[in-house]
Amino acid sequence: MNANGNRVDVWLIYRCEKCKHSWKLTIYERAKPTKIPPEKYELFLDNDEELAAEYGNDIEFLKRNNAELKNGM
Repeated sequence: MNANGNRVDVWLIYRCEKCKHSWKLTIYERAKPTKIPPEKYELFLDNDEELAAEYGNDIEFLKRNNAELKNGM
């Protein structure tokens, strides 16, 4: 999570185990904190692993972020 003035960005950050390249998958970009559900906002602040896994396993979220999916996903 990153704050820029009164806006926040929330990402999942991935790193390739093979080449160590990292990239961000955007969850919220330049959003007002009040536009994020309060319970999720707190979990984002805490880097909640379950919430990250929820987004990381959401095929539609991954597709919106142009993630390359292996066969079977």
